[in-house]
Amino acid sequence: MPDTTETPATQPTTPPADDPAPDVLAVRLAAVVSRLLRKLRTESAESLLTPSQRSVLARLESDGPATTAALARAEFVRPQSMRLTLAALESQELVDRAPDPEDGRKSLVSVNAAGRATLAGLRAAKHDWLTEALGAEMDEAERRAVAKAVTLLDRLVEQ
Repeated sequence: MPDTTETPATQPTTPPADDPAPDVLAVRLAAVVSRLLRKLRTESAESLLTPSQRSVLARLESDGPATTAALARAEFVRPQSMRLTLAALESQELVDRAPDPEDGRKSLVSVNAAGRATLAGLRAAKHDWLTEALGAEMDEAERRAVAKAVTLLDRLVEQ
């Protein structure tokens, strides 16, 4: 009969299945969140907006009017790239441009009623898919587990 005892130095240090290692959990969580975000984007793909355009439109809605340079800084892109993004949003008539009252050489871009309606439609499509998926794919106990996970994730990102 072979010796099945191992010394602590040679025994792997893996935590029990109900207590995964933080590095393993971080990789798995990031992958799942990434897939969820991709799925949510595909559920609202009919808008024909790129992720960058959606992000800028949402930023303008939440933060208010901004210059091209300020948007570029906020979105971590070059001003030239932001100009292209804004041109696409303007061509779809989702944003308006007006002179900056503090500096007439600049202009402020703001989301308009059509842009707000587009964002509302995107959000509704995502919400509808997620609501349907949670109801159809999970039982009550699983939904409670997801609710607890959401609370924990919320706490994690608030740190």
